[in-house]
Amino acid sequence: MEFKMKEAGFKTTFEYGELEISGNEEYGFRPYQLMVSSIAVCSGGVLRKILEKKRMKIEDITIKVDVQRNEAEANRIEKVHIHFLIKGEGLEKNKIEKAMELTRKNCSMVRSVEGSINIHETFEVVE
Repeated sequence: MEFKMKEAGFKTTFEYGELEISGNEEYGFRPYQLMVSSIAVCSGGVLRKILEKKRMKIEDITIKVDVQRNEAEANRIEKVHIHFLIKGEGLEKNKIEKAMELTRKNCSMVRSVEGSINIHETFEVVE
């Protein structure tokens, strides 16, 4: 990866497109937004794959995230609560709970921040 300086941050280009990053939301995504998004979406993607492998019919997954930051420590991310709203047919909570355990073990972003950021995942089945 290569990042080029711009007036109020940095930018990089990937196959999918250009990513602009800045501490100021007016000029790009903030670094903490990208980190939290990476953790949440990695977790969601792994969960989806596991549920599909278990032959569960998933119609939709919405991910809600609450973040706690510590202003006294350079606004450090201290806790991320990831809540999955899972919609599908015949979903069994005990199977989803087991899938959540596997998700935590197999999400590279969650594993990368273990010990630094407290990650808490919950779910609910929605109609």
